[in-house]
Amino acid sequence: MSFTVNPISPVLGVKISGLDLAKPMGDNLVAEIRQTWLDAGGLAIFPEQSLTTEQHIAFSRQFGPLFGAPGNTPLQETVSRYLHPDHPEIYRVSNRMENGEPKGRAGAGTYWHSDVAFKAQPAAASILYAIEIPACGGDTLFCNMTAAYEALSDTMKEMLAPLRAVHDFAQTAANQFARPVVIESDLKGDNRTVHPVVRTHAQTGAKSLFVNPGTTVGLDGFTPGESAALLGQLFSHATKPDFCVRHTYTQGDVVMWDNRTLMHYAVNDYGDQPRYMGRTTEIGEVPE
Repeated sequence: MSFTVNPISPVLGVKISGLDLAKPMGDNLVAEIRQTWLDAGGLAIFPEQSLTTEQHIAFSRQFGPLFGAPGNTPLQETVSRYLHPDHPEIYRVSNRMENGEPKGRAGAGTYWHSDVAFKAQPAAASILYAIEIPACGGDTLFCNMTAAYEALSDTMKEMLAPLRAVHDFAQTAANQFARPVVIESDLKGDNRTVHPVVRTHAQTGAKSLFVNPGTTVGLDGFTPGESAALLGQLFSHATKPDFCVRHTYTQGDVVMWDNRTLMHYAVNDYGDQPRYMGRTTEIGEVPE
């Protein structure tokens, strides 16, 4: 099976056309998709898909173990109410209600972040399926943390090389979740960890910045003021337009991004227009 690849922007991303993700794929095709995705900086759009929940999971599982799958690491308890009731591998992003209960997390991801960065083994690929989209709005911004790192001076790279950053779900909880929603056990340490500020991609060997405003609470061994100054500079640098791309969804889009090399930001500008998406999340390796 062949497919067509078209770049989205010079800095990041490709559109992969001509594939039906609902159909079984051989190992060679999966490897070819993975390499194309990696070569594009870790962002691929698959347009015009029609997937059942089971097919979404089956496609995702070919790229690695999934959070929430039986026997695998679950996502934090706080988001459990937003998981698919029959398929906990699916995190539902939606403003729709069903029988008075949310059918997913409304307004999710409205800040620069990397998925599940507060785990010892944070996310690798996230694979989002656009089931229902608003007539306008609801785009997602992505920024290329490899390109941002490469644009730094050699002196800055040398300074950052030994540094480690603290990531904590409590920061996300404080800024993104209404307090009654937060499960207190999620704030007890299982969702707090320390990662290198600069990580090396396990598959490509490329170096990327690995800090984000959503979960990074400070630099290990630095005062709060020192951390805020340096992290603020890195965040401002990484989110320059030079390193970013904006995706406008079409119903049926499957978007696959690499949390090891990208940050993303969901733009919440669509009011009460219905929006419903499902996301699987691959468990990655311990950052080095």
